[in-house]
Amino acid sequence: MKSKAHGTSISDVEVTNISKHGFWLLIGEKELFLPFKEFPWFEGASVSAILNVQLPQPHHLYWPDLDVDLAVESIEHPEKFPLVAKPGRE
Repeated sequence: MKSKAHGTSISDVEVTNISKHGFWLLIGEKELFLPFKEFPWFEGASVSAILNVQLPQPHHLYWPDLDVDLAVESIEHPEKFPLVAKPGRE
């Protein structure tokens, strides 16, 4: 008798740890760190809001509670995606 193949993963993205410096995401088999210094939208957010992350497309993340959309590439290479809005500029 042969076993059936494993089913598809029900969680394509998962927050694996949160620290005072940032948090780690597991996307498939890749783990990425999002430091609050480079991703300030998450600093001060509730744990439940950070944990509520979706992967609507393979290279796109969305946090509905925070209304934050990020390309996975922007986490892997934040230097290519400087912040557009800067405080104190008028």
